[in-house]
Amino acid sequence: MRQWIHVGVTVFCIVLAACSGDKPKELLETAEFEERQHNVAHAKQFYDEIIRLYPSSQVAETARARLAVLNRVP
Repeated sequence: MRQWIHVGVTVFCIVLAACSGDKPKELLETAEFEERQHNVAHAKQFYDEIIRLYPSSQVAETARARLAVLNRVP
């Protein structure tokens, strides 16, 4: 049940991100939310997506830094 709630919150965040004009920032906020919820796998997916879609942005730099930290954690 808890996993479904988490999935619902994630979908809500993605839909909300699609409604705003600053998609890179919204993706970053969603990744940070996932990270705060200790859902590292989903956070990494969002960070990867940011880097893939917006490679030269400041948000991508932040995503790269967070991925570097998350990849060092066992």
